[in-house]
Amino acid sequence: MQRWKHRPEGSNWGDFGPDDQLGRLNLITEAQVLKGAQEIRAGKTFCLSLPLDLPGGNVLNPRRHPPQLSPTRLADTPYLNFPLKNVNPDAVDVLSDDQVLLSMQYSTQWDALAHVGALFDADGDGKPELRYYNGFQAGVDVVGPADGDHTGCGCNSGGPSAALKLGVEHLAQKGMQGRGVLVDLFRHYGPGRTLIGHAELMHVLQTDGITVESGDMLVLRTGYAEAVVAMNGTPDPNVLHTYGAALDGTDAALLQWITDSGIAAICADNYAVEAYPAREKTGPRAMLPLHHHCLFKLGLPLAELWYLKDLADFLHASGRHHFMLTAPPLRLPHAIGSPVTPIATV
Repeated sequence: MQRWKHRPEGSNWGDFGPDDQLGRLNLITEAQVLKGAQEIRAGKTFCLSLPLDLPGGNVLNPRRHPPQLSPTRLADTPYLNFPLKNVNPDAVDVLSDDQVLLSMQYSTQWDALAHVGALFDADGDGKPELRYYNGFQAGVDVVGPADGDHTGCGCNSGGPSAALKLGVEHLAQKGMQGRGVLVDLFRHYGPGRTLIGHAELMHVLQTDGITVESGDMLVLRTGYAEAVVAMNGTPDPNVLHTYGAALDGTDAALLQWITDSGIAAICADNYAVEAYPAREKTGPRAMLPLHHHCLFKLGLPLAELWYLKDLADFLHASGRHHFMLTAPPLRLPHAIGSPVTPIATV
């Protein structure tokens, strides 16, 4: 039974079932995974993750802080270089055991579908309310402190907030493995800020002879993550906020291509995938229009801050664009995003 009477224009709500929590990931079929496997020819692998303590600091997003590692403790005893002879005089073992306080979307990451919703009148009663992909509701399916005490809900979130639906664990269970297709925007447009609409993207696809098929995961190199690495943990926001190519979420033709292409996910090496702030428009609108179209309307996950230089250089030298992509997030129930260590196999 659907939880909504009206779906947003241009959305696919209900197309994969009334309770679907995977969205366009349904298009990564067994056949699509085999296509990815067929791209393995050299047996080489590339790690597509930044070190998870980069970018460094929190000047790019004041809400997100670098990971903080600390030893686990038994009572007041830290378990770092801990001799077990303190417990058993015959023991020769030394134990180290740690934990981390981690912002799930600080560095190389996936956005779960619960990351972005919108005010939308799904009931047709003239009263917009906060909804997420496939009509899931704030306060019911995605809960937070303002929704009151939900002790006993089973969220295991460690605090009063959880994506009870559309959490990142669904991406992990899906596996996030299939065929990636790299589009090297940096090679064409360089480090200057370039808004990539439909025309600019088609120019690269046609010039490089790149085919994009239903179920592919689109991977975009802009050079941004390479600039982050070069800043060595001290990012310069004045440089990075205008660095490299970024998708133009206000370009209706680009959004329609995303719909029509059948791509299952978009993974980029920059911050936010799309240009933010978006080109100015008037009237009620999404401040992150690409996120709105992909996460809210299509159920199409986004990934950010991937490191793509080494893979891009290899593919360019080999005259290739496709590869096997393996990128499962943490299987942490009800999380809204997750760090990821993507691996490309070629």
